[in-house]
Amino acid sequence: MAAEPKSAEVTDWAGRLGWVVGLLLFITFVYWLMRQGWKWRGSLQSDLPPLPGIPDHPGEARLTLRGRYHGSTTAGQWLDRIVAHGLGLRSRAELTLTDAGIAVVRPGANDFLIPAAALREARLDKGIAGKVLTEGGLLIVTWEHGGKELDSGFRADRAAEHAAWVEAVNSLSDTHHQNQHASTTEGTAR
Repeated sequence: MAAEPKSAEVTDWAGRLGWVVGLLLFITFVYWLMRQGWKWRGSLQSDLPPLPGIPDHPGEARLTLRGRYHGSTTAGQWLDRIVAHGLGLRSRAELTLTDAGIAVVRPGANDFLIPAAALREARLDKGIAGKVLTEGGLLIVTWEHGGKELDSGFRADRAAEHAAWVEAVNSLSDTHHQNQHASTTEGTAR
């Protein structure tokens, strides 16, 4: 009987291991570059003052919303993400609209207040840096902080709540700006 032929070893372990190590090093390098870019963007935005904290007694809640915070951008530039002071971190969020403004509570991230005086408008949109949905899928709140207008994007667990928020925020913003204009006009008339 003839000896059975043996098949040759197919796996080149050294070569395969080299490719795996090289791929892991490449992925680590790309992750490091992304992290450095995030830090660099944060240092460019270091002129943005710290976010206002939520007061102990913000007032009676007009509306509440549970959902997700998707980030903030420079107003009108939906790809120019703001990362300073944790504004670039996505998280779960609970919003409460009061006469003081919008309290944004984010587990695992910094809570902050969007003061009523800083509110400019609210609208429904389809995207903000890194998140694109169907038309009207995001609640975008435009507000001023540190002399810069920002757009902050939120998505409610129930998207039907967005329309009520747009109406309420725009009403609060208009009322506050009318009162501010009236007090300014009254002050200059004296």
